[in-house]
Amino acid sequence: MTEPAPRVTTPFDAESTAAEVVAGTDLTGRRAIVTGASSGIGVETARALAGAGAEVTLAVRDVTAGERTAGDIASTTGNKHLAVAPLDLADQASVAAFVAAWHGPLDILVNNAGVMMTPEWRTPEGWETQFATNHLGHFALATGLYPALAAGDRARVVALSSRGHVRAGVDFDDIHFWTRPYDPVIAYAQSKSAVVLFAVEANRRWAGDGITVNAVHPGPILSNLTRHMSKEDLDAAVAVEGAFKTPRQGAATAVLVATSPLVEGVGGRYFEDCDEAARYVPGTPPGGVADHALDPEAAARLWQVSLEMIESSRAARASRAARPV
Repeated sequence: MTEPAPRVTTPFDAESTAAEVVAGTDLTGRRAIVTGASSGIGVETARALAGAGAEVTLAVRDVTAGERTAGDIASTTGNKHLAVAPLDLADQASVAAFVAAWHGPLDILVNNAGVMMTPEWRTPEGWETQFATNHLGHFALATGLYPALAAGDRARVVALSSRGHVRAGVDFDDIHFWTRPYDPVIAYAQSKSAVVLFAVEANRRWAGDGITVNAVHPGPILSNLTRHMSKEDLDAAVAVEGAFKTPRQGAATAVLVATSPLVEGVGGRYFEDCDEAARYVPGTPPGGVADHALDPEAAARLWQVSLEMIESSRAARASRAARPV
């Protein structure tokens, strides 16, 4: 029986900042994409990568906000190699357009954008919005950019999950809440479990091409992500999580996994507070990674289901485009 790989630990912790974990790492010549980079930890992730010399593309829904952010990052880092591109992860046509517009190799992809505990919203495909945005949008983005990642230099993909994933795995019988009652907390948990499962399967498929894929929990941060939470929900989160991180602290784990020599060649794992997470023990406060999120059979099944969903959306768009006006 194969012994499990030792858990990765680093000298950094929950209070470390993105700038601290990337200090001393030269990213000159490396190309990065950060989704959702116009607010919150996305800004600080892009700033840290740019500060280390990377060419960074801010993939954002609001291009005007993205341009403001790019200007701020350029002024604080001195790095002018910043681009802004439109990307709406809930819109498969937008994802396809972003992929089609990308040219050349890609070294770092940070799947940072997301939505949390939304009302029961649906995409044109009828997909539940949290799953569609947090998982399917990023799945289509990463798989679409796979040739660019394979052409990169030891490319790394970082997928942002959440400690909330421990509440629910992927319900393959009713992913989009077509028959079960909609629950925003469970829908969020399912989407974030899907993010970890993506990292597990993508790493299995792509490691031979020099691509490593990991999931991270950034930690509790007050940002636009929490805008759909009630005061009671936020108070409960504070009671469980304790002190909230600053955006610069919240970006640290993703930046470490995206850049640090300490995790070179490491993939298919889940990190929090700048270390690989321990196993979550059911019945205890959230923390660590749940077994259901690392299940290789569930990861392989989700990959196939996701491919089918993306293809059905593409076929529907093609059919609409072919109709006579």
